[in-house]
Order: sequence, then structure tokens, then C-alpha cells
Amino acid sequence: MESANQTHAAEFLLLGFSAKSETQFMLFGLFLCVYLVTFTGNLLIILAICSDPRLHTPMYFFLANLSFVDICFTSTTVPKMLWNIQTQSKVITYAGCLSQTFFFFVFGCLDNLVLTVMAYDRFVAICHPLHYSVIMNPQLCGLLALESLCIGVMGFLIKTLTLLRLSFCTNMDIPHFFCDLPEVLKLACSDTFINNVVVYFVVIVLGVLPLSGILFSYSQIFSSILRISSARGKYKAFSTCGSHLSVVSLFYGTSLGEYLSSAATSSTRTSLVASVMYTIVTPMLNPFIYSLRNRDMKGALSRVVPLSIRTIT
Repeated sequence: MESANQTHAAEFLLLGFSAKSETQFMLFGLFLCVYLVTFTGNLLIILAICSDPRLHTPMYFFLANLSFVDICFTSTTVPKMLWNIQTQSKVITYAGCLSQTFFFFVFGCLDNLVLTVMAYDRFVAICHPLHYSVIMNPQLCGLLALESLCIGVMGFLIKTLTLLRLSFCTNMDIPHFFCDLPEVLKLACSDTFINNVVVYFVVIVLGVLPLSGILFSYSQIFSSILRISSARGKYKAFSTCGSHLSVVSLFYGTSLGEYLSSAATSSTRTSLVASVMYTIVTPMLNPFIYSLRNRDMKGALSRVVPLSIRTIT
């Protein structure tokens, strides 16, 4: 590209997975099924929580938010990937790439922040049970959800806007199935120092600090559980946060796995597999984690699913 103006009219190529037609057909079927399971599972969680008055509590309010964010997070990448596979086209416009980058990181950040708020909710429930209803009142829950959205949007709006100052070279190939920001920055011909500084700053503020909050909350939770004298009391207390802890471990485990695989190896295939685990598989598993061991959620889903089927038919 000769100028920044030409950058705005540029098109990127998402190289994605294998170019073999038979492999593409299998990948299309696989990712379509996974996306439908993710969308349906998280939507059923939202409907179950909204329809059952017994689930109108802070924990389930944030779970509904998490399910909504997971739907949006997956929808930023998978539909475009499916479209490219179906049409045998790898093209994404500059504006489309910029938009995908923005929404991918916003909803990824929201995932992180909602998990942090849920950890705080479990901390209050276990460490300060007598004051739980006073502290976690509806006004605070709504405020925490709204603040998470505003922080995510503002943080990654700055991060995405710094891309506008970049000009790109003639090589526009992105070895990924979506516009991953590090891969986009590698294609820039202009200096990316400011971009890298902004990326590291945002990751520390919106990634490391929330994780520190989660770790602190669970350190206090485990300390309170260990002080409970009866084994039954310990099990009951731990069971209230077991599902959340599983989701947190899965989210950060796959995120760390993607980062380490990208840093440790130049293999595109390894990086792609790690990204699939982080961006597609994790949101699909969350509804199963929260529903399989939760009696109230099972009951609500058992009422919602037949009603949904009758509505469709």
C-alpha cells in the first residue's frame, strides 16, 4: 500500500484452515453444529433464568449476562468463517476486519469482567452470607453489569482506533480464521510501537487486574470454607461456586494456552487449534457446566425446553 488512504479500501485474506475441499466440507459441518449448540444452549440458559422467578437472584442474573456475552463472542467470528467456507472466499474488508477485531475483544473482555463480578458475588455469598441480600441488591447488580459493558467498550475502542493510523503492505494474508489483532499488526508497514503499548496497557488493566480480583476472591472463599467445621457444610459452600470455578479455569486455561502456543511455536495449525478452544469450544461448554450439577437450573430448563418446542411446532 502506498498511502494510508489505500489502507481503508484494502481487503484482508483470512487463510483459516485447510484448503482441501473435502476438509472444508467437514469443517463447515463441525463448526456449524458447534455454533448451533453454543447459541441454543446459552439462549436456553437465558430463557430459563428469565422465566423462573426462583432464579431471579444475583448469581443467575450474572449467569444470564455471561450466556448473552458468550453468544455475542462466538457470533463475531464463527458466522463469517462459515460464510467464507461456504462461498470458498477468504476475503474480509478493512472495515469488516476492524469491526470484527473491536467486537471480538469487547465481548472477550466482557466475558472476563462478568466472571470477575460473579467471583465477587460468590465471595459475598460465602464470606458475608448475613449481608448478602443487602450488598448484592438489584441496583448494584445492574450497575456492575453496566460498568462492565462501558469499561469493555471504552478500553477496546481505544485499542481498535489505534489501527486507523496504520498503513499496510501488499501482503494482506492473515493466517487465521478471524482478524486476530496480533496477526493484523504483523502486516503493518508503519511503526506499531504505540499500538503495542496500548495493547499491553489494556491487557494489564482489563486482563490481569480482573484475574487478580478473581484469585483474591477465591483465596478468601477457600479460607472461609476451611473454617467450616462440618464436612457437609464445606461441601455445600464449595458446591455453590464449583461451576463458576470450572468456567473460570476453562476460560483462563484456554486463553493462556492460546498465548503460550503462539509464543512458543510458529506453527499456524497449533495456534488455530488453541484459538478454536478459546473462542468456540469454551462458550459451548459453559451451559453444560452450569446446568449439569445445578438442580434449580435443570428444573427451569426442563420447563423451558418443552415450551420452546411447542412454540416452534
